[in-house]
Amino acid sequence: MRLSGWNWLPAEKIKLSPLFDLPPRPIQILRWLSVSWHVVTTRVLVLLLAIATWHWWQPALDRCRSFEPSWIAEIYARNMIFMVVVAGGLHLFFYTLTQQGKKRKFDPRDLARKNGNFLFRNQVWDNMFWTLVSGVTIWTGFEVLMFWGYANGYVPLLLWSDNPYWFVALFLLQPLWGSIHFYWIHRFLHWPPLYKLAHSLHHRNINIGPWSGMSMHPIEHLLYLSSAMIHWVVLSHPIHFLFHMQFKALEAVTSHAGFESFVVKDKSRLAMGDFFHQLHHRYFECNYGTLEMPWDRWFGSFHDGSVEANDKMRERRQKIFGNRR
Repeated sequence: MRLSGWNWLPAEKIKLSPLFDLPPRPIQILRWLSVSWHVVTTRVLVLLLAIATWHWWQPALDRCRSFEPSWIAEIYARNMIFMVVVAGGLHLFFYTLTQQGKKRKFDPRDLARKNGNFLFRNQVWDNMFWTLVSGVTIWTGFEVLMFWGYANGYVPLLLWSDNPYWFVALFLLQPLWGSIHFYWIHRFLHWPPLYKLAHSLHHRNINIGPWSGMSMHPIEHLLYLSSAMIHWVVLSHPIHFLFHMQFKALEAVTSHAGFESFVVKDKSRLAMGDFFHQLHHRYFECNYGTLEMPWDRWFGSFHDGSVEANDKMRERRQKIFGNRR
């Protein structure tokens, strides 16, 4: 038996990373890492983008010693272009031109129009407003502060020649740190007063699309992107920081695409949407974290996409809402 109300579902139950399984399963861990860092994944594409950004589209650090409008504007324009190209491109492909129809689309419904829950009564316009006006601005603010810190020696700087092993390991460790930070920040955002003030804006998007990923209240943008502040205390290179920021911003776009993947000749070619998180947008009280770490399994909120998990989730929601009454 499969869940009802969905246009497309993964063939298998959702599986969490084996990194924390006991006893350890080294072969499964290597397989997980190889898939996560396969040459054609959004993670690798963002890494390549971060490297290219550092070499060809990053103001020189000596310009960043003081807060000058010229270099700040360059970073802002760069981030705006990245967001418009990625979110706008995916929306154009999947939703405007409907090049894939509804193949591998999780939710059968169209994105909302003439709906008073959204600014301009339009889900896409609402999402674009919050993404571009708040999201790109706060994303840029974190980068400006960080590069000012690098330029003035306030932030520790790691070079390849200092420790090439740590240089590479940082790329592998960043998703784990991101999982820790995201889970606890996300649970905090579901605290009723903060949910009502800020996070409810993101959760207007029960049926999600590319522009939904970074459609957040400014308070949530600050909290969500604050994971990058770890680079103020952990020795790293600006490429690590750029990868961190671009992954947080652009992976939010791809994971909210609403489609599991691009389909070419009836085969999945590049993973996009995250059904694990799509379930959270549909049901709210499950899957607060990411697949990298089993926080949801440890705290009883894991939904693997099965009917059995759905029944448990409903029981859990009943207890939660019953207690609130």
